[in-house]
Amino acid sequence: MRVKVLSRNPDDYVRETKLDLQRVPRNYDPALHPFEVAREYTRALNATKLERVFAKPFLSSLDGHRDGVNCMAKHPKSLSTVLSGACDGEVKIWNLTKRQCIRTIQAHEGFVRGMCARFCGTSFFTVGDDKTIKQWKMESPEYGEEEEPVHTILGKTVYTGIDHHWKEPVFATCGHQVDIWDEQRTSPKCSLAWGFDSISSVKFNPIETYLLGSCASDRNIVLYDMRKSTPLKKVILNMRTNTLCWNPMEAFIFTAANEDYNLYTFDMRFLESPVMVHMDHVSAVLDVDYSPTGKEFVSASFDKSIRIFPVDKGHSREVYHTKRMQHVITVKWTSDNKYILCGSDEMNIRLWKANASEKLGVLAPREKAAMNYNQKLKEKFQFHPQIRRIAQHRHLPKSIYCQIKEQRIMREARRRKELNRRKHSKPGSVPLVPERKKHIVAVVK
Repeated sequence: MRVKVLSRNPDDYVRETKLDLQRVPRNYDPALHPFEVAREYTRALNATKLERVFAKPFLSSLDGHRDGVNCMAKHPKSLSTVLSGACDGEVKIWNLTKRQCIRTIQAHEGFVRGMCARFCGTSFFTVGDDKTIKQWKMESPEYGEEEEPVHTILGKTVYTGIDHHWKEPVFATCGHQVDIWDEQRTSPKCSLAWGFDSISSVKFNPIETYLLGSCASDRNIVLYDMRKSTPLKKVILNMRTNTLCWNPMEAFIFTAANEDYNLYTFDMRFLESPVMVHMDHVSAVLDVDYSPTGKEFVSASFDKSIRIFPVDKGHSREVYHTKRMQHVITVKWTSDNKYILCGSDEMNIRLWKANASEKLGVLAPREKAAMNYNQKLKEKFQFHPQIRRIAQHRHLPKSIYCQIKEQRIMREARRRKELNRRKHSKPGSVPLVPERKKHIVAVVK
């Protein structure tokens, strides 16, 4: 005879010690959980609210400069080391873990216009208003040694920017023209020019390392190939571009920071129109830097704020500002994708979190699992109006808020005027120009 009995294994429900969590049996049959979506929506709403509550991005300020911070450079090998150059010719090397200056050099007379570290991290280069290029050792001098540059090159004109090749002992400077230098020589091995205006910025491509791009004050963005003696092509915009930055993951993509308050992401193969126009700043954009993942970039503006943009979106996901921060001149995204550094007019370098509500320090496994679960919930319900409103809301300084409102009115007026002109003209005489092509004047090859 067979008898049916209930069999319960104590391993399934009894705790081994008092510190363990109680095991709760759960049936995953969806028919038994009719309110699962409603419950998940409530959790997503709470997770979004908590994200805004814990959004405290500002970490610390590194003060020590006696004039506005004009340029910064990252150490290629050390995450905790960053270099900064000021308007009084002073260069400082900072230790981010201790948050203090470890070395100060009086490098130039006048502004430090640009700086970059060598790819191996043993030395760095600076250029200034005194028409010199100087190479310095990264390590502090020995006891009794004087603080002197390893090499000094005296040029004929003021150099406005410098960038080092990613793999070879070659660097490029810009000013009156773009010069390519070998580290062992005191004269440029090649000079490239297209136009007569001064060039404000030059950047090597991190993937296709022979390519470089420059921005000139005659509104051009010019692309060069080191293996050729002539420039490749250039695009002319409505207003001047201050600087550009290459995407570290996609060889052909670069983003340009423009005077017309916008940033333009271009594919260098199709310069006729930008891939994306990023609009949110209310004043000239002065600097831009990509995250190491290539999915986002940070921009610094004259409107006293920095913004983080996803590469494929036209509007920023985050805006950072403080009451004391003035015009932000330079910005850098650290190589571990966690922090952002910005240097501004009022002599401070500020350290921010790249993800405003991220918890720093070691996370327990349960905490990590809960954070991942909340993140997935926020992604699932991100387009729900209530959650979207909370996630996108940002407090802005009154000046920026009023300027955004004013620009919205002006943009709407321009759109209405164009519609009226098209309505009262002969069909086809007023063409419909997409937003992306409005800002491009010409492409010259």
